Amino acid sequence: MLNKVKTLKGYSLDAVDALDSKIGKCKDFFFDDRFWTIRYLVAETGTWLTGRQVRISHCALEGIFKEEQTIDVALTKKQIEDCSYLVTKKPVTCQFEDSFFTPAQKVWNMHLYSTHAVNGNYIHATDGEIGHVDDFIIDDETWEIRYLIVNTSNWWVGKKVLISPQWGDRVSWDDKTVFINLSREAIKQSPEYTDKSLLTRNYEIGLHGHYNRKGYWVNALANNRSSDASTAGLIRC
Repeated sequence: MLNKVKTLKGYSLDAVDALDSKIGKCKDFFFDDRFWTIRYLVAETGTWLTGRQVRISHCALEGIFKEEQTIDVALTKKQIEDCSYLVTKKPVTCQFEDSFFTPAQKVWNMHLYSTHAVNGNYIHATDGEIGHVDDFIIDDETWEIRYLIVNTSNWWVGKKVLISPQWGDRVSWDDKTVFINLSREAIKQSPEYTDKSLLTRNYEIGLHGHYNRKGYWVNALANNRSSDASTAGLIRC
Protein backbone atom coordinates (compact mmCIF):
# COMPACT_ATOMS: atom_id res chain seq x y z
CA MET A 1 0.00 0.00 0.00
CA LEU A 2 1.16 3.54 -0.76
CA ASN A 3 1.42 6.04 2.09
CA LYS A 4 2.44 9.68 2.41
CA VAL A 5 5.29 10.27 4.84
CA LYS A 6 3.61 13.31 6.38
CA THR A 7 0.54 11.17 7.12
CA LEU A 8 2.63 8.53 8.91
CA LYS A 9 4.40 11.04 11.14
CA GLY A 10 2.74 10.89 14.53
CA TYR A 11 1.49 7.32 14.14
CA SER A 12 1.86 5.27 17.33
CA LEU A 13 4.41 2.44 17.43
CA ASP A 14 3.48 -0.93 18.92
CA ALA A 15 6.18 -3.27 20.24
CA VAL A 16 5.47 -7.00 20.50
CA ASP A 17 5.62 -7.12 24.30
CA ALA A 18 4.44 -3.68 25.40
CA LEU A 19 1.67 -4.06 27.97
CA ASP A 20 0.17 -0.73 27.04
CA SER A 21 1.04 -1.43 23.39
CA LYS A 22 2.39 2.06 22.65
CA ILE A 23 6.14 2.63 22.84
CA GLY A 24 6.47 5.88 20.94
CA LYS A 25 5.53 7.76 17.78
CA CYS A 26 6.87 7.93 14.26
CA LYS A 27 8.84 11.15 13.86
CA ASP A 28 10.80 10.79 10.61
CA PHE A 29 12.38 8.39 8.10
CA PHE A 30 15.87 7.97 6.70
CA PHE A 31 16.23 6.84 3.07
CA ASP A 32 19.26 5.93 0.97
CA ASP A 33 20.11 8.09 -2.03
CA ARG A 34 20.89 5.30 -4.49
CA PHE A 35 17.85 3.04 -4.36
CA TRP A 36 15.48 5.59 -2.82
CA THR A 37 14.43 3.11 -0.17
CA ILE A 38 13.49 3.76 3.44
CA ARG A 39 16.14 2.29 5.74
CA TYR A 40 15.07 3.54 9.16
CA LEU A 41 12.09 4.89 10.99
CA VAL A 42 12.95 7.49 13.60
CA ALA A 43 10.95 6.87 16.77
CA GLU A 44 10.18 9.54 19.34
CA THR A 45 9.92 7.53 22.57
CA GLY A 46 8.41 10.22 24.77
CA THR A 47 8.69 9.76 28.54
CA TRP A 48 9.54 6.05 28.23
CA LEU A 49 13.16 6.76 27.23
CA THR A 50 13.20 10.35 28.50
CA GLY A 51 12.32 11.81 25.14
CA ARG A 52 15.14 10.18 23.18
CA GLN A 53 14.89 9.24 19.52
CA VAL A 54 15.90 5.83 18.21
CA ARG A 55 16.37 4.41 14.74
CA ILE A 56 14.36 1.29 13.89
CA SER A 57 15.25 -0.71 10.76
CA HIS A 58 12.55 -0.95 8.10
CA CYS A 59 13.00 -4.74 8.36
CA ALA A 60 11.33 -4.59 11.79
CA LEU A 61 8.26 -2.72 10.53
CA GLU A 62 5.46 -5.28 10.18
CA GLY A 63 2.46 -3.26 9.12
CA ILE A 64 0.75 0.10 8.90
CA PHE A 65 -2.82 0.40 10.13
CA LYS A 66 -4.41 3.63 8.98
CA GLU A 67 -7.66 3.37 10.93
CA GLU A 68 -5.81 2.90 14.22
CA GLN A 69 -2.97 5.18 13.09
CA THR A 70 -0.41 2.68 14.31
CA ILE A 71 2.71 0.95 12.97
CA ASP A 72 3.53 -2.53 14.28
CA VAL A 73 7.17 -3.09 15.19
CA ALA A 74 8.53 -6.65 15.42
CA LEU A 75 10.79 -5.80 18.36
CA THR A 76 10.54 -6.00 22.13
CA LYS A 77 10.85 -2.91 24.30
CA LYS A 78 14.31 -4.11 25.32
CA GLN A 79 15.42 -4.39 21.70
CA ILE A 80 14.13 -0.90 20.98
CA GLU A 81 15.89 0.43 24.06
CA ASP A 82 19.15 -1.07 22.77
CA CYS A 83 18.81 0.62 19.35
CA SER A 84 21.42 3.29 18.58
CA TYR A 85 20.29 6.72 19.68
CA LEU A 86 19.99 9.31 16.98
CA VAL A 87 22.73 11.80 17.83
CA THR A 88 22.79 14.04 14.77
CA LYS A 89 20.48 15.58 12.21
CA LYS A 90 23.20 15.62 9.59
CA PRO A 91 23.24 13.06 6.73
CA VAL A 92 24.20 9.62 8.01
CA THR A 93 27.17 8.15 6.17
CA CYS A 94 27.90 4.48 5.58
CA GLN A 95 30.59 4.70 8.27
CA PHE A 96 27.85 5.48 10.78
CA GLU A 97 26.04 2.33 9.63
CA ASP A 98 28.95 -0.11 9.98
CA SER A 99 27.20 -2.19 12.60
CA PHE A 100 24.05 -2.57 10.53
CA PHE A 101 25.26 -3.66 7.07
CA THR A 102 27.46 -6.46 5.70
CA PRO A 103 30.62 -5.65 3.70
CA ALA A 104 28.80 -6.58 0.48
CA GLN A 105 26.05 -4.08 1.27
CA LYS A 106 28.62 -1.36 1.98
CA VAL A 107 30.45 -1.67 -1.36
CA TRP A 108 28.42 1.26 -2.68
CA ASN A 109 28.86 4.49 -0.78
CA MET A 110 25.46 4.72 0.81
CA HIS A 111 24.29 7.94 2.37
CA LEU A 112 21.09 8.26 4.34
CA TYR A 113 18.98 11.36 4.35
CA SER A 114 16.08 12.51 6.48
CA THR A 115 12.78 12.97 4.66
CA HIS A 116 12.18 16.02 6.84
CA ALA A 117 15.50 17.55 5.80
CA VAL A 118 14.89 16.92 2.08
CA ASN A 119 11.42 18.49 2.09
CA GLY A 120 11.73 21.78 0.27
CA ASN A 121 14.62 20.70 -1.95
CA TYR A 122 14.36 22.02 -5.50
CA ILE A 123 13.24 19.96 -8.49
CA HIS A 124 15.03 20.79 -11.74
CA ALA A 125 13.69 19.58 -15.11
CA THR A 126 15.82 19.29 -18.26
CA ASP A 127 15.00 22.91 -19.12
CA GLY A 128 14.77 24.62 -15.77
CA GLU A 129 13.43 24.59 -12.23
CA ILE A 130 9.85 23.42 -11.77
CA GLY A 131 9.16 23.27 -8.04
CA HIS A 132 10.20 21.71 -4.76
CA VAL A 133 9.72 18.47 -2.82
CA ASP A 134 6.55 18.67 -0.74
CA ASP A 135 6.34 15.08 0.51
CA PHE A 136 7.19 11.44 -0.25
CA ILE A 137 4.95 8.49 -1.10
CA ILE A 138 6.33 5.17 0.09
CA ASP A 139 5.35 1.55 -0.53
CA ASP A 140 4.95 -0.20 2.83
CA GLU A 141 5.60 -3.64 1.29
CA THR A 142 9.04 -2.86 -0.13
CA TRP A 143 9.65 0.46 1.69
CA GLU A 144 10.69 2.04 -1.59
CA ILE A 145 9.95 5.68 -2.27
CA ARG A 146 7.59 5.42 -5.23
CA TYR A 147 6.99 9.13 -5.79
CA LEU A 148 8.04 12.59 -4.81
CA ILE A 149 5.12 14.95 -4.36
CA VAL A 150 6.28 18.07 -6.16
CA ASN A 151 4.76 21.48 -5.47
CA THR A 152 5.11 23.51 -8.66
CA SER A 153 3.81 26.77 -7.21
CA ASN A 154 7.19 28.42 -7.83
CA TRP A 155 6.61 27.90 -11.55
CA TRP A 156 2.85 27.86 -12.11
CA VAL A 157 0.11 28.40 -9.57
CA GLY A 158 -1.52 25.77 -7.42
CA LYS A 159 -0.55 22.40 -8.91
CA LYS A 160 1.10 19.38 -7.37
CA VAL A 161 2.38 16.45 -9.41
CA LEU A 162 3.96 13.07 -8.73
CA ILE A 163 7.41 12.24 -10.06
CA SER A 164 9.15 8.92 -9.57
CA PRO A 165 12.71 9.27 -8.25
CA GLN A 166 13.60 6.58 -10.80
CA TRP A 167 13.08 9.22 -13.49
CA GLY A 168 15.81 11.32 -11.97
CA ASP A 169 19.16 12.14 -13.48
CA ARG A 170 21.17 13.03 -10.38
CA VAL A 171 20.92 14.64 -6.98
CA SER A 172 23.04 17.52 -5.75
CA TRP A 173 22.68 17.52 -2.00
CA ASP A 174 25.00 20.52 -1.73
CA ASP A 175 22.65 22.54 -3.97
CA LYS A 176 19.57 20.88 -2.46
CA THR A 177 18.37 19.99 -5.96
CA VAL A 178 16.98 16.85 -7.61
CA PHE A 179 17.53 16.80 -11.38
CA ILE A 180 14.78 15.04 -13.37
CA ASN A 181 14.98 13.71 -16.95
CA LEU A 182 11.67 15.32 -17.90
CA SER A 183 10.81 18.61 -19.54
CA ARG A 184 8.83 21.31 -17.78
CA GLU A 185 6.11 21.08 -20.43
CA ALA A 186 5.73 17.32 -19.92
CA ILE A 187 5.44 17.85 -16.17
CA LYS A 188 2.96 20.70 -16.72
CA GLN A 189 0.69 18.41 -18.75
CA SER A 190 0.94 15.49 -16.32
CA PRO A 191 -2.03 14.33 -14.20
CA GLU A 192 -2.53 16.64 -11.26
CA TYR A 193 -2.20 15.29 -7.73
CA THR A 194 -4.13 16.74 -4.81
CA ASP A 195 -4.23 15.85 -1.14
CA LYS A 196 -7.69 14.37 -1.78
CA SER A 197 -6.57 12.29 -4.76
CA LEU A 198 -7.00 8.54 -4.56
CA LEU A 199 -3.70 7.00 -5.58
CA THR A 200 -5.25 4.07 -7.46
CA ARG A 201 -3.53 1.76 -9.92
CA ASN A 202 -5.54 3.40 -12.72
CA TYR A 203 -4.10 6.78 -11.69
CA GLU A 204 -0.59 5.30 -11.69
CA ILE A 205 -1.11 3.71 -15.10
CA GLY A 206 -2.21 7.07 -16.49
CA LEU A 207 0.77 8.81 -14.88
CA HIS A 208 3.34 6.35 -16.22
CA GLY A 209 1.59 6.32 -19.60
CA HIS A 210 1.83 10.10 -19.82
CA TYR A 211 5.61 9.88 -19.47
CA ASN A 212 5.83 6.69 -21.55
CA ARG A 213 7.44 4.89 -18.63
CA LYS A 214 6.94 1.30 -17.57
CA GLY A 215 5.26 0.89 -14.20
CA TYR A 216 7.26 -0.50 -11.28
CA TRP A 217 4.54 -3.13 -10.80
CA VAL A 218 5.37 -4.67 -14.21
CA ASN A 219 8.77 -5.84 -12.98
CA ALA A 220 7.19 -7.04 -9.73
CA LEU A 221 4.68 -9.18 -11.65
CA ALA A 222 7.45 -10.57 -13.88
CA ASN A 223 9.54 -11.48 -10.83
CA ASN A 224 6.56 -13.18 -9.20
CA ARG A 225 5.86 -15.22 -12.33
CA SER A 226 9.53 -16.21 -12.54
CA SER A 227 9.50 -17.26 -8.89
CA ASP A 228 6.27 -19.24 -9.38
CA ALA A 229 7.74 -20.99 -12.43
CA SER A 230 10.87 -21.93 -10.51
CA THR A 231 8.79 -23.30 -7.65
CA ALA A 232 6.63 -25.31 -10.06
CA GLY A 233 9.76 -26.77 -11.65
CA LEU A 234 11.04 -27.85 -8.24
CA ILE A 235 7.71 -29.47 -7.45
CA ARG A 236 7.70 -31.39 -10.75
CA CYS A 237 11.20 -32.66 -10.01
